[in-house]
Amino acid sequence: MAELAVIFPFVMVLILLVVQFGVWQHAVHVAEVTAAEALAAARAEEAGTEAGRAKASSLLSLLGGSVLRSPRVSVSVTADAARVEITGVAQSVVPFVKLPVSSVAYGPVERFRPDTGGDR
Repeated sequence: MAELAVIFPFVMVLILLVVQFGVWQHAVHVAEVTAAEALAAARAEEAGTEAGRAKASSLLSLLGGSVLRSPRVSVSVTADAARVEITGVAQSVVPFVKLPVSSVAYGPVERFRPDTGGDR
């Protein structure tokens, strides 16, 4: 019976660690989806950084409120490229465990380029 008293806490910690890993993976997925969608909004022609921030904020409030803590959104758009970075911390299941979450998405900005009549 004494062995059970020693093994049980270890089994409980192991179960909590597995659950913590699942919560962290979900938070990473939320950050990845948010970054991709915010990038799509930011890189649209004539859209810019505010469109990307608005999309990220909207998605984080819908998807990440309980799993991604302290989210930070960084959106930058130049004439040729857009970049979105989402960072935060996964919800803690195991006390004193704070797992960082980060996702970056980047791509070219959509622009209209008139036909130059070149290769026909």
